[in-house]
Amino acid sequence: MTENHLQPHVLVLFGARGDLAKRKLYPGLYRLAAAGRLPASYAVIGSGRHAPDSREEFQDLVRDAVRGSLDEVDEGTLEDLVGRVSFTASSADDGSDLAAAVRDAEQELGDGVRRLVYLSVPPSAMQGMVGMLGREGIAERARLVVEKPFGLGLESSRELDRTLKEVVEEDAIFRIDHFLGKEAVQDILALRFANRLLEAAWCARDVASVQIDVPEALGLEGRGGFYEGTGCLRDMISTHLCQLLGFVAMDRPRDFSAEALRDAKSEVFRSLQPLDPGRAVFGQYAGYRDEEDVDDDSQVETFVALEARVDNDRWRGVPFYLRTGKALAEGRRTITLRFREPDEQLFEQVACPHELVFELTDEPEVKVDVRAKRPGPEMVVCAATMRLDLEREFPDAEPLEAYERLLLDVMRGDQMLFTRADEVDRLWEVCQPLLDDPPALQSYEQGSWGPDAALALAEGGWRLGG
Repeated sequence: MTENHLQPHVLVLFGARGDLAKRKLYPGLYRLAAAGRLPASYAVIGSGRHAPDSREEFQDLVRDAVRGSLDEVDEGTLEDLVGRVSFTASSADDGSDLAAAVRDAEQELGDGVRRLVYLSVPPSAMQGMVGMLGREGIAERARLVVEKPFGLGLESSRELDRTLKEVVEEDAIFRIDHFLGKEAVQDILALRFANRLLEAAWCARDVASVQIDVPEALGLEGRGGFYEGTGCLRDMISTHLCQLLGFVAMDRPRDFSAEALRDAKSEVFRSLQPLDPGRAVFGQYAGYRDEEDVDDDSQVETFVALEARVDNDRWRGVPFYLRTGKALAEGRRTITLRFREPDEQLFEQVACPHELVFELTDEPEVKVDVRAKRPGPEMVVCAATMRLDLEREFPDAEPLEAYERLLLDVMRGDQMLFTRADEVDRLWEVCQPLLDDPPALQSYEQGSWGPDAALALAEGGWRLGG
């Protein structure tokens, strides 16, 4: 059923011909339209420095993006979406044509129109584009969606925040981290806070360590220029993995609201200690310097593994191990809580960990590795696994892909799964020691689990790859 309670919207997409738009935004808008979740009246205006030769060419790009990403497409729904799409060129220096196109679209849609401006642009271009939105009046009545990284360090992040606050208020800024839009990440909150069995053990008394492991099997995929200016720490650690840490480590929010949830996450980040370069490993995969748009003597890290510490009563003494990188052995998104051994062993110790595991895929699964008696005449304790298959438990559910959920939340004005300014600022403070004094870069082979030093970092070994 159409969400008619949503106001009419003009969606302005910067980077409209880029990879993110083609892989995620257009398929996401199509799926929202197919499910009746978009406003009854809306228009989509793509923008960027270079315009296609015609509106029809841009519309073909949108068609191809949707058809190439989805197995089944309703052509009527797709053509309705494509018919609402246009493109107007703009730059940080000149956005007058775009401002006129937005006003024209609003006149066609009628009264009460909201603006959603999606800024999928490089960090180096972000401030200039935000300034243009203010000068041209496009930021009026707009919600601004800002893609990570939010700056490239503490000072540039603060400069970007000041620029944003010059054109809109904080409640109109949606700093997007698509990991938080994943159903499996939100399940962490539900399973923990709705089940006393888990909540009671979610602390240093029972948890020996936490692993947040996001290896990527893919390499750069043509993004050499972006990666040279960003690197793995800025691209993944200061954003995705630290946000996952916030979800895992937060205390119970005072209620289930955007303000309370983000307050609880911000409190964790205030307790998160600055990262220690002596407990971090930076790597670069062999062959990285041969990639297109990569410097021949590049010192950019494509891999980071580190130990983080949360200095509060719940987590004091528990290491949080974070690992991510390009061209690794597998592409996974796994959070593992490794539990402590019983105070006293009644049975002969079994050489297997006792863990709670969240697999953060589009087909989420939660597993608990336990010890159980092997059937038979003797008391033999062995490793066993309990599984929660959420697709099987809820066969009639209609899960949303991360970008679908987050786009819908922006139109609703719901900031719960977005990052607040104080969170960003504190996380840059935490990461700044690694930017100021990065560990020596270590080479690793493509298809491996990274440098040997990283394998030895996690006490008891990593769940993935030893």
